[in-house]
Amino acid sequence: MPTVLLIAGLAALALALILLVSILRARRRERSLLRLLDLADAMQALLDRSQERMAAMKAVVGRVPADIAAVAQASLDGIQPILDAKRDVLQHRLWIQKHGQTARQSELDAACAALERARSRLAGQLDELEQAGAELADATQASADAARREPATLRRDPGPT
Repeated sequence: MPTVLLIAGLAALALALILLVSILRARRRERSLLRLLDLADAMQALLDRSQERMAAMKAVVGRVPADIAAVAQASLDGIQPILDAKRDVLQHRLWIQKHGQTARQSELDAACAALERARSRLAGQLDELEQAGAELADATQASADAARREPATLRRDPGPT
């Protein structure tokens, strides 16, 4: 009789371990899916903020003489990369919706890593854009202040406004 109890106990323990592993995998999958959605949200927010900052930068670049500002203005007018990135985020969301429940954990991990790398790169570029914008705003304000102190005959034509 003790042997039967031992076997029943071991079987129950094995079943409990299988159930525990299954629960842990399901939780990891759920965390990965939530992380993917959070990263997609973060990317969308960064892209929106980038678009807003680029629009705000146009006003600052507009204060710079046209011959100097041409390259910066062309970069700020190039909205297509932002639209392409937003489309990519939408494609990630659609992939999550369609394949999230059936994807292997390694695929979910790879998708999380790819979105995290893209988010980090974009966040760094946005920080650089904001820093450049602040420096340009300071420089153009200092230049405008200096120009107001100059005699009118020495002032440079500001170009189209």
